[in-house]
Amino acid sequence: MRKKLTGRLSSIPTATGGIARLACARLRKAGKDLKPVLADAGLAIHGIENLDCRVKAESQIKILELAATELHDEYFGFRLAQEFELGEIGLVYYVMASSDRLVDALRSAERYCAINNEGIRIRLSINTAVTIGLEYPTLDRGTDRHHTEFWLVTLLRICRALTGGRVAPRQVKLRHLRTHIPNDVRTHLGCMITYAADTDEILFPKSIGSLPVIGAEVHLNKLLLKYADEALGQRKKLRASIRSQVEDQLAQLLPNGKGNVLEVARRLGMSRRTFARALSEEGATFSAVLTDLRQALARHYLREEQLPISEIAWLLGYREVSSFTHAFTNWTGLTPREFRASNSVR
Repeated sequence: MRKKLTGRLSSIPTATGGIARLACARLRKAGKDLKPVLADAGLAIHGIENLDCRVKAESQIKILELAATELHDEYFGFRLAQEFELGEIGLVYYVMASSDRLVDALRSAERYCAINNEGIRIRLSINTAVTIGLEYPTLDRGTDRHHTEFWLVTLLRICRALTGGRVAPRQVKLRHLRTHIPNDVRTHLGCMITYAADTDEILFPKSIGSLPVIGAEVHLNKLLLKYADEALGQRKKLRASIRSQVEDQLAQLLPNGKGNVLEVARRLGMSRRTFARALSEEGATFSAVLTDLRQALARHYLREEQLPISEIAWLLGYREVSSFTHAFTNWTGLTPREFRASNSVR
């Protein structure tokens, strides 16, 4: 008898889409057609043009990789992070910029990171050094170079902006591999860069934590912290939205071949029309939720090397392995076996 895996992925992580929009602006400036690039990343033009629309965190990672290819810039993420106005980050940046000390600002970044991106966590450690690390709890770090480099350069820029340029990192570590570092990147970072590391992080001298933030405003900071707590709480509530409930039901129904709209609506106590309307109000459709969940679960399951691909196909509701293979190849450009092999190499 086949066993289901216990514990499943959380709801598909989203981001504000600010980084994706910066990449699209660069593509437009270069005269590139956005539509095919966005389609490859699983994004739509209206989602990019609507500043209130969040995007899948995974799609934001992919759009940077695609933009780098289109623009023939192997260090696209590094350079993109050097050019934008930090205030575009929004609430989290202003919480940091109104903090008393740099360490307070970094703790706020760690706490409120999910407001901007649910797929990444900032990890702050203060021991013999101040270390700012990035973690990918639900996303595939193996496919990401430019997005990680964008984040680390942005965090370095923020530290410098808040202290009047008084900080210099000791080292930048990145998990992916590069064999060449351009002079402009090396000069901007101003420190040793280690690739193929076991983590993604920036290391600073321990003393920087106590540096005062230029322009700190205690009363404004208290007010912004209140707004940030409310925004973070709202994000958590949205994670328990109708979409999340649909994903919970699908995870149970797919292995039994019952992951269809009528069964999910019935389980949630809704008519098909009411169910469709509820999803529409969250900017989703049943077919899109189903596809997104299958993609996320497929990647997750394929990293479990002891799990046969035939078992994965069953867990995702495919009666034939060939159907799963065809779908996965359409999503990623790789067969399940190729994807598993590439992750093993990484």
